[in-house]
Amino acid sequence: MTRPDPRIPPVIRQLDEATANRIAAGEVVERPASAVKELVENALDAGATRIAIAIAGGGKRLVRVTDDGCGMAAGDLPLALARHATSKIDGSDLLDIRSFGFRGEALPSLGAVGRLTITSRAEGHEAARIAVEGGRIEPARPAAANRGTAVELRDLFFATPARLRFLRTDRAETQAIAETVRRLAMAEPSVAFTLSDEDEGRVLFRADAEQGDLFDALSARIGRVMGREFIENAIPLDAERDGLRLTGLAALPTYSRGAAVAQHLYVNGRPVRDKLLTGALRAGYFDVLPQGRHPAAVLFVHCDPQGVDVNVHPAKAEVRFREPDAARGLVVASLRHALAGAGHRASSTGGAATLAAMRPGTPFFRRDPPPSSAAVATAHAAQAPLVPVAAAPPQGFAETATAAFPAAARVEPGTEASDAPLGAARAQLHGNWIVAQSRDGIVIVDQHAAHERLVYERLKSQAAGARVPSQALLIPAIVDLGADAERVLAASPDLDRLGLVIEPFGPGCVAVRKLPAALGQADATALLRDIADDLAEQGASDRLQGRLDAVLSSMACHGSVRSGRSLTGEEMNALLREMERTPRSGQCNHGRPTWVELKLSDIERLFGR
Repeated sequence: MTRPDPRIPPVIRQLDEATANRIAAGEVVERPASAVKELVENALDAGATRIAIAIAGGGKRLVRVTDDGCGMAAGDLPLALARHATSKIDGSDLLDIRSFGFRGEALPSLGAVGRLTITSRAEGHEAARIAVEGGRIEPARPAAANRGTAVELRDLFFATPARLRFLRTDRAETQAIAETVRRLAMAEPSVAFTLSDEDEGRVLFRADAEQGDLFDALSARIGRVMGREFIENAIPLDAERDGLRLTGLAALPTYSRGAAVAQHLYVNGRPVRDKLLTGALRAGYFDVLPQGRHPAAVLFVHCDPQGVDVNVHPAKAEVRFREPDAARGLVVASLRHALAGAGHRASSTGGAATLAAMRPGTPFFRRDPPPSSAAVATAHAAQAPLVPVAAAPPQGFAETATAAFPAAARVEPGTEASDAPLGAARAQLHGNWIVAQSRDGIVIVDQHAAHERLVYERLKSQAAGARVPSQALLIPAIVDLGADAERVLAASPDLDRLGLVIEPFGPGCVAVRKLPAALGQADATALLRDIADDLAEQGASDRLQGRLDAVLSSMACHGSVRSGRSLTGEEMNALLREMERTPRSGQCNHGRPTWVELKLSDIERLFGR
């Protein structure tokens, strides 16, 4: 960065309107997807029930958004292109925002960096069209149009060509636009959306307006966007506390993803990427997901507009709650309660993956020459009935199989199917796999993983009712945290309950007096710094609890039924019944499923029946 000469005072200049608009566009319009977001949100604010988006060149050459909203009169079109001109607020209270847009920056910013045309007609008015190119506004002219508005943006960033070099390929920009439209469509089930690519002449996304009550319509729209598989493996959420309400769907832990691409968070219907809510989502799945896996969820937080500030980010992608602890606590507690209520449920994709692995490959057909007459005679003789021999009593199928093959499994008697969710145990295979018969299928259970989770949940329940034992350090560890010291000391009551006793020790320093006894010779400095980082990023920290839970998990692993141990029928059924009663028993301590179910209809289809 160039440093000015301190001997020459700088000259302060008033920037012209075009330059100011291009600077504003750099904040509001990052890429074509940003332009689509602003225009679609304007359509939603106008009360549209049908929104059609058309793009070309990944949105660089063309973005057209057409809606059937309230429209604008001809006299309002020039004002719509002026900076900080809006019909959505009167400026008296910036904390009472009930619309997507409110700054009046999107249209003038787009007109400053592209070629923008707006055609609109309000009820009872004639249609009109206005154009702006690189910040130069043309007069409004009469036009022919139905009620609503059509905004066409061509040659995005033609006025600032340097910005074009930072855009990605047409394919990548198209994918970003599609993701933006899907996120907006998910929260508006009563609005029909269509996204088409004019280069390829095909529809990229289509969602018709959903029918029914709000929850049914919302579930149908989420299923259309996220897929039916997500709906089948999700748990509904509906909780309210401290003036906040949380609704939506959260997937089972065994339906996790390799990246955080299936997490959609909304505040008062506005899609956000908020650190506090993302951290709360992770904390809600704490202890049920393996390292490197991410939950899938669609969460809607509803609150009084006065309780959240949406004017803290240029693109309104982040928000700030007046009571952040209440918002985080609601999300975490609701998720944990819902996951515990799911009990032994596991993802249905496990059974599908198992069946897919069992499908036979393409059969190999070979045309053999016809057999000779001698071969036919030999075959007939071999298939003729044998003369019974008194010394050799006939053997049935079971006796023959038992004599010919060594026992590979223990088989339990009984043929009646069980009405219990996990069925009745019928066999134990290879010393680790319990096979149970349910009413409409087969259940396969990993006995070691299942019992490990049961023991772990039992240990956690026992530890939850008492203060965690701690051990005093012979020499207190002094940790210099700088500005984070006050934040960590404010959390000291919670840390004390978990066995970590700290106290202030001079400016920016914290003294660690005691550590949880279960952690042994832990690095107090590293632990405290990690907790400080969590508090700075998320406003809360589950790191210490995680370390303690890891100790309990290790204890559960050593105290559970080992692989290779033979179980009786009573023991296997007792394990199945306890799984049905225990929360979170559908996944092991490492996040893997403890059981899969193969439906009878799928098995029959596998054999072509």
